[in-house]
Amino acid sequence: MDNVTYDIMVVGGGSAGWMTASTLIKEFPEKKIALIESPKIATTGVGESTIGKIRNWSTFLGIKDKDFLRHTDGTYKLSIQFTDFYKKGEYFHYPFGVEVLEDTFRGFNDWWYKKFIYPETPYTDYADCYFPQMALVNQNKLSINEHQQFDKFYFFGDTAFHFDATKFGLWLRDFYCLPRGVVHIKEHIDTIEQNENGIKSLNEKHKADLYIDCTGFASILLGKTLKVPFESYSDLLPNNTAWATRLPYKNKKEQIVPYTDCKAVENGWIWTIPLWSRLGTGYVYSDNFIDDDAALKQFQKHLGTDEAEFKKIKMRTGLHERVWEKNVVAIGLSAGFIEPLESNGLFTVHEFIKELIRELKRDKISQWERQNFTYRCKYLFQKFAEFVALHYTLSHRDDTEYWKHIQNKNYLREEAGEMWNLAGARAFGHNFGDLGGIHTIATGMHYSPTELTEEMWDSLKDKNMLTKEWAPAIETLNRRKNKWEQEAKKAENTYDFLKRYIYD
Repeated sequence: MDNVTYDIMVVGGGSAGWMTASTLIKEFPEKKIALIESPKIATTGVGESTIGKIRNWSTFLGIKDKDFLRHTDGTYKLSIQFTDFYKKGEYFHYPFGVEVLEDTFRGFNDWWYKKFIYPETPYTDYADCYFPQMALVNQNKLSINEHQQFDKFYFFGDTAFHFDATKFGLWLRDFYCLPRGVVHIKEHIDTIEQNENGIKSLNEKHKADLYIDCTGFASILLGKTLKVPFESYSDLLPNNTAWATRLPYKNKKEQIVPYTDCKAVENGWIWTIPLWSRLGTGYVYSDNFIDDDAALKQFQKHLGTDEAEFKKIKMRTGLHERVWEKNVVAIGLSAGFIEPLESNGLFTVHEFIKELIRELKRDKISQWERQNFTYRCKYLFQKFAEFVALHYTLSHRDDTEYWKHIQNKNYLREEAGEMWNLAGARAFGHNFGDLGGIHTIATGMHYSPTELTEEMWDSLKDKNMLTKEWAPAIETLNRRKNKWEQEAKKAENTYDFLKRYIYD
């Protein structure tokens, strides 16, 4: 085994397979990149909603929004809305992009002083005060922001996408991969031949230096053939099943909004994703608390209809012990899955691919590259899984056995003798660091993630003095929030924006 990777074969199509092939042919045009997929096996089709980092990937590939969105039923996304997660009747947003901290006195703490002095301030006000795009979200508007009326909001950097994941894979195949020379093989894999290096051949004729397993939950190469153990995260994330369907619009202009809605319900949560021609929706739940038929009836009751085609998706939460074993690398569901919350299905795809490219840039691959790839991917995966878990751990719902279980769940990792790190918030400590929108999630759940010093806590004792001292800082928050709201009134409705820029 000379460890040279010239011939690379992606096994499995779908969004993960074609995203992988697209990235490899872009970075390594001199290599032979092939993709083999079975005409007998349908793709899972998860990942209709994305988060901001997909922008880095699409920019790297040189993909223009209009080129693929109009072919994939795509729309823009500024935020994720969480409804009824803390308790029924409340919602909050996690907007993308960088928060505006200029002109603040103590950063995020300014808002917490505002909340202390004016306790009637709703928790939704937090995101409104730090993210200019929330003015657009609240009014169902979109703006390129070419005149920078929304401070520090960069449309082509701070937005993500909704799209049909199946159509996305097909678009990458036809408009990106095949024109650049990716070899497409339509063939069911009946035999897998092994040797001491891993996979020797597929169907006794397809050979490669490196095989990329994109076969979904089946994990045909890494899991079933090479027998790499799977590490379950079910002790952290209990949901393992979803019912998914598609619905027509009743009022397209009102229902196409620039965010994904996640609504907590009896035994999990329901996603609603506005695509251009229809809504995508699904119920994510744990079958430890409700059987599939009962869950479907609950879902249909929430939707107000049973006249749709419903697809059941069984999920496994966790990651393989090694995601690069011998000459096999796993990307996407074949490597692992967290759960659909926070739109992370495609996130792990493009982030794992990024790590793979880093290693493949070396002339030859040694065991160190394989282990380093696994380490970096597992670190990223665990960090994000703990972030997703935080959405449940901070909830105060206890209206069903499911939510009571969440409330009383043990977060001690028995085998490690330590707590789950919960996205860097060690045992719910205050210092969250640079972990993206975790502060918006915590605040939406009524939990302060800010670093209040002893001196600042002492200042809370005298509310009259505090009100006077913090009046300028609070006025700054209110002033710029009002400015953004006024500017948003001039922007286009989301539907009209999409029609003009994408679907003209």
